[in-house]
Amino acid sequence: MAVIRLADPKREARQVAAIYYPYVINTPITFETNPPDGTEMYGRMKKVSETYTWLVCEHENEIMGYSYGSKFRDRSAYDWIVETTVYVREAAHGLGIGKALYASLLECLKLQGFTSAYGVIALPNDPSISLHEHFGFTKDYLMTNAGYKDGEWYDVGFWRLNLNHPTEIMEPINLIDSVRKTSTFTEMVTYGEQFLKLS
Repeated sequence: MAVIRLADPKREARQVAAIYYPYVINTPITFETNPPDGTEMYGRMKKVSETYTWLVCEHENEIMGYSYGSKFRDRSAYDWIVETTVYVREAAHGLGIGKALYASLLECLKLQGFTSAYGVIALPNDPSISLHEHFGFTKDYLMTNAGYKDGEWYDVGFWRLNLNHPTEIMEPINLIDSVRKTSTFTEMVTYGEQFLKLS
């Protein structure tokens, strides 16, 4: 049975790195050019998971995909904005994993108190655009010739989704440790399982 749950960096960093590897070496989907190994990925996951939601989809003891929120920009004024990311194992496309992970992630980030989410997409990438627009993201702006990889220039589009209404006085974001043991957060983590096509 496939489940969505919070990631465990120590246990799953190697599998996450393996999922990410082909996207780095074979595609412009990420502008990274040197695939991180398990040790590097562990450090990334541990750091991100101190503040943001990082989810995995597990099926028969294998990680099939992952999604997470991360810092949009370094300045503290951006603290209520979150960048969203999802990757699915190459052999597992078409099984609803990306949609399931994103559905759960967005609900969790909403609960944490973020006001808006940005999907940053290297273009062209019709599957990613379709996924974001399925959840109500709209194209906010375009950076032309934003990244150069493997001898080609790529544009980057920013798709935006409102999560919570901004107010004049904003409360700090709820860190993962403050929400992860609540029943509501647990429900949000598993929310996307309805989209899975894995038994």
